[in-house]
Amino acid sequence: MKIDSSNLSTIAVRTSQYPTDNKPEFLLVGRSNVGKSSFINTLLGRKNYAKTSATPGKTQTLNFYICNDEFYLVDVPGYGYANTDKSTQKKLGLMIEDYLKTRTNLVRVFMLVDGRMKPTENDVLMYNYLKYYNVPTTVVATKYDKLKAKDRDKNIKNVSLVLNLNDDDKVVAFSNVTKKGKEEVLNIILEGLNNEE
Repeated sequence: MKIDSSNLSTIAVRTSQYPTDNKPEFLLVGRSNVGKSSFINTLLGRKNYAKTSATPGKTQTLNFYICNDEFYLVDVPGYGYANTDKSTQKKLGLMIEDYLKTRTNLVRVFMLVDGRMKPTENDVLMYNYLKYYNVPTTVVATKYDKLKAKDRDKNIKNVSLVLNLNDDDKVVAFSNVTKKGKEEVLNIILEGLNNEE
């Protein structure tokens, strides 16, 4: 599968602003600075389309990217950034919860974790939260190219163990530098779209 066309079509902060065309949606979650923008750019095959920021916690909206005029990638604010004040953190948390509770056309969540380290407490909370809502989830271990070859298998296994993954959920090793995992993620999206038909 290839994404031939993409466009940031909708920026929302509440349910009334979401797209109403009922196309399938794939949600992207992850802590601040885990590489969500780079992940989006790699999937879309576009450089710097989703803006990467030196300031974590910058995205504070739900961004809907329409792809091939067929489905949406939905980017939500990163979690766990210490410098975000408590009221903003709460507001962003409610925004994500509203989305998860109301979107019947949500097909799958891609949850990004930093493949170089053990998943954080916030990662575990987020994964448990997704399990609570019974959302099919693929965990994407980013920055795979930055791992030493001898640590790769061990780190990926560790992600599964720490998050206590459901049998149906899996970990995809991903690198926006080498494009490792890109094809696998696109195939998971394609499978999700086929199941929707």
